[in-house]
Amino acid sequence: MDEEKPLASWAAGREQRLRPVGQLWAVRLMDGRPRGAHVAPGEPRLIVRRDGYQWLPETVAEDYAAAQRILHGIEGGGVPRPGRSVRLPRKAPGRHRKP
Repeated sequence: MDEEKPLASWAAGREQRLRPVGQLWAVRLMDGRPRGAHVAPGEPRLIVRRDGYQWLPETVAEDYAAAQRILHGIEGGGVPRPGRSVRLPRKAPGRHRKP
């Protein structure tokens, strides 16, 4: 039988997978009920970074488009910064039928 991980190490690994250190997130600065990020594209956004325990303020973006450029590392005319990996869409899970 395999040895099971202690609960503390399992929880630490789970937390790292769910909220990686250095992850960026955009939060709307206007008051009101929570809505989708794209609903009010002209409102300013607060960009926060995860330090492993909490979300710390990083910078403020003037609108939704600027926040997306910061989150995804896009410079100027839509060119990704060098060194940033681009996520490719994954193949859908499940059975695939032949046509």
